[in-house]
Amino acid sequence: MYLLLVFRAMRNFIVVGHKATTTPNFSLEDIPGTSGRLDILCRAVTAAFVLSHGIRKDVCVYLVLLGGEVPKTIRLVGETLRHLNPDERTTAALLKKALAVPATPPWAMSTSGIFVRTGGLAEVLADLKDARLIYLREDGADIRGLDAGSLSGETAFILGDHTGMTPDEEGLIEQAGARVVSLGQTSLHADHCVVLIHGLLDTNVFMPG
Repeated sequence: MYLLLVFRAMRNFIVVGHKATTTPNFSLEDIPGTSGRLDILCRAVTAAFVLSHGIRKDVCVYLVLLGGEVPKTIRLVGETLRHLNPDERTTAALLKKALAVPATPPWAMSTSGIFVRTGGLAEVLADLKDARLIYLREDGADIRGLDAGSLSGETAFILGDHTGMTPDEEGLIEQAGARVVSLGQTSLHADHCVVLIHGLLDTNVFMPG
């Protein structure tokens, strides 16, 4: 499992779904089987935002959907996000509404805190060009070796789905200047990676910088 991290004062997570549908024509009764594994992205959204009694306001998630003729990206912004519950079906329903919105290059709002547009990973990396990019991959440097100072500003984390990143995507990430970092040699699910990152940042285990 691969993860790309971009750090801001806000925690950004970029999750690439290589087969995730770009249309609302999927069943909420069979999300894994009809949506191109949009369920993987739903779990990453839950991991990124949901707390025991609320949601994280300092998080922004970009879901890059590549399972259609035209790539689309859905952005979820914690500060204004509404109606997000811990269950996968509710999250999928919110994404379904977003995919029903006519998408063009500019962002269009679906529901509060959720936006959609055409475009893929290259466009998201351009949006975050001023952020510190961290790409999580099993063969990267140990994340605990990062200094706290490098994580205090604009940062973004980039993750792939169960298929990993393509060579072209690896090239885009490298050209963007991302640092390759690892959570360990064991391949993890994207949502588990998000939880671990939050835990590390919440407990401030990084080296003084």
